[in-house]
Amino acid sequence: MMNISIFLSYPKPYTKKQEEFVVKLSQYLESRGLKPRTLGITDYDMDAPLTAIRRLMMESNGLITIAFRRAFIEKGSGKPKSDNEYDISNQWLTSPYSHIEPAMAFQIGLPILIFRESGVIADGILEQGVTGLYMPEINLDNEINYFDSQEWIQVIGKWEGHVRAVVQNKGCPPKLY
Repeated sequence: MMNISIFLSYPKPYTKKQEEFVVKLSQYLESRGLKPRTLGITDYDMDAPLTAIRRLMMESNGLITIAFRRAFIEKGSGKPKSDNEYDISNQWLTSPYSHIEPAMAFQIGLPILIFRESGVIADGILEQGVTGLYMPEINLDNEINYFDSQEWIQVIGKWEGHVRAVVQNKGCPPKLY
């Protein structure tokens, strides 16, 4: 079976459950003939990060981002001291690359799938509807295995179909009409 290169983007896991999620996701992808590639893990580059990301993106046929919890906001507010102030206490931020990399993939037309860990603020590209695609929220504190859920089966199946279409289309000559 041909290994189809895909870009797997995630902040460095710092909990055992985050690590386990990456391992299970990678194992699933590999079992389907997809080769997950992550900058600094499977691929290394001496250029500036955005240049390296773009190069790897151009070699990929799809992108999965896992927006893991990264920084906790114990007490905070958005748009402070304004009429539009809102509370962001007890929420999480993820890595900026969890916004940057899917946006780059979207701009070049790659199929993207974003998993947002529960509690991570849904802003930027992580906001529902921004890319026009469904964005699963994963709860790693839940003991139920996400990879056995109907949501997983349906979402990954649809994304994988788009990835395989990219591979197919890359081999076709451009259409002039």
